[in-house]
Amino acid sequence: MASEEEVRVVESCFVTPAADTPSRALRLSPLDLMLVHGGYTPVVHFYRPRTGDETTSGDFFDVTRLKTALSMALVPFYPLAGRFKEGVDGRMEIDCNGKGILFLVAHSRLAVDDFSNFEPLPKQRRLFVPHIDGSAGLLCAIQVTFLKCGSVVLGMATHHGALDGTAMFHFLQTWTAFSRDGDRALVNLPCHDRSRLYARDPPVVHPDALSVFCPKMILSQTSIVNKLEVFTVRKDHLSTLKLTCGGVSTFSALTAHTWQCMCLARRLPPDSTTRLAFMANVRRRMTPPLPDGYFGNAIININVAEEAQSITSGDLAFVARRIKDTITRVDDELVHSAVDYVELALAERDNRHTPAMGNLPVTDIRVVNWLGLPLYDLDFSWGKPLAVMRAESSRGGLVHLMNSTQGDGSVQLVIYTEAAILTEFKRLFYAKFDDILHSKF
Repeated sequence: MASEEEVRVVESCFVTPAADTPSRALRLSPLDLMLVHGGYTPVVHFYRPRTGDETTSGDFFDVTRLKTALSMALVPFYPLAGRFKEGVDGRMEIDCNGKGILFLVAHSRLAVDDFSNFEPLPKQRRLFVPHIDGSAGLLCAIQVTFLKCGSVVLGMATHHGALDGTAMFHFLQTWTAFSRDGDRALVNLPCHDRSRLYARDPPVVHPDALSVFCPKMILSQTSIVNKLEVFTVRKDHLSTLKLTCGGVSTFSALTAHTWQCMCLARRLPPDSTTRLAFMANVRRRMTPPLPDGYFGNAIININVAEEAQSITSGDLAFVARRIKDTITRVDDELVHSAVDYVELALAERDNRHTPAMGNLPVTDIRVVNWLGLPLYDLDFSWGKPLAVMRAESSRGGLVHLMNSTQGDGSVQLVIYTEAAILTEFKRLFYAKFDDILHSKF
């Protein structure tokens, strides 16, 4: 726990739904079960009072108002107020019992300027995100910390086995809407029917599925000193990079550039195999698409494997096309094959395992895509957040892509990897934009 000098919790309670909600067991899909032992996603939001705004005077992040709005949001999002439990078949499920979300209020002698770099560091999780014992079965916990400067840090821990990032921010937008507008809030209702992502009977895995679908993360137990660094890519540099890559998406272009720079910085042998892994949101890739507001995990792991020399050859457009083509292959059949594969794997192993530890192999990287998520639309009526980020990155080889805090169209790349290669990676990463700029003249 943080020392009392840094953060002092002054209130702890459970916020329950404001009205009666269904009492039932919610069966998880294989895509949920694949993540049910993966732990909690820590996210922090920094808010600063708006200077000269009399509407915020005296009630900035009023706790009673926040809890009332949260209680209202838990009516449509009632599974979050439940608990994980083991079902009759030995698999985890959500017991929708209305016991509520853990809600903490804390005070701190720190100021927002102490975190001016807004980098995801372990200290942020330790100070501002509730510490949850996984055995309690909680799906979500929230901590509101008032800083000495008058700013507020909202920290959340949501369990990845219950929902993905898209669903999490749907819930957060609903909470903020109730805080701003009360009973008059317009709410896009969630869909709690997860049956579209249940396994087929019998499960069938298409022969080509495993060339794209990555069933598990391969980890290395080698002792490597990792370091975190944040890179910012300006909007104009992004536009030029996308054109260089043949007009692909921001994700494909920036991921291709990152992968290439990582392979070069690591000096991988030309004939070695390097892998890029990332998660694909399948909501709109199924036939028909999943219902709007699908509340659960609708993401699958996919990967691209190539010889290192194919990635480092200098043809960035080729790398970007490989990523784009792999994403294009994610269709209804591949999604069902991925679900069925996980179902078969679950049937063959003990469901009560502990999460694997370690880093990705030094040949591989894994990109987590938060681009497009409404990170900065979370206005409780006191203004949008100054910064939003995952509280820490703890596995070597992980890269997070997210929209910049500046709101100017730039993108932040948060990388946690071997400290020994970061200087060279940085040189290669920014040199590419200079090369592109010079090639235009």
